[in-house]
Amino acid sequence: MDAKVQVAVEDYLKMSFEGPDAEYVDGEIVERAMPDILHGQVQSRLVEIFYEIKKRRPFHAVTEVRHRVGAARYRIPDVAVFAGQIPTERFPSTPPHIAIEILSPDDRFNDVLQKLNEYRAWGVPNIWLADPQTRRFLVYGAGGLSEVAEFRLADSGVVITPTEVFGGA
Repeated sequence: MDAKVQVAVEDYLKMSFEGPDAEYVDGEIVERAMPDILHGQVQSRLVEIFYEIKKRRPFHAVTEVRHRVGAARYRIPDVAVFAGQIPTERFPSTPPHIAIEILSPDDRFNDVLQKLNEYRAWGVPNIWLADPQTRRFLVYGAGGLSEVAEFRLADSGVVITPTEVFGGA
């Protein structure tokens, strides 16, 4: 078994990685699954959708940004959406209004669930999971994961359908 190398958070924040940016969990560097073309298309489409929504509502979508979810934890949502003002911190420590994860074929389900649970414990009010392979939407809340017909923010009238994100069948 390989020994885990502990890295100081200050050192992690100065690092760059080949491929997807890595996350930081309790002193360890955690690699993320390599996204594929479907992942990239869904991520781009979600950003485009929120760019259009931004014309009516104060929502700001960012991709691949390190977020400080705890003193020794930095996670990287595929898409984070902030309501109101966009954070001025280099690495936001305030939860976004929405954290969106997009499944990749190499993602391990337990790792994804752990990450979603961390978002919930951190205070993210809307945690969404998009699965490009099955073209399904799921939300994560107190009861765990639930499949939904659409992503919805009732308080702002935002509704996003799978067809908008994945395209027509």
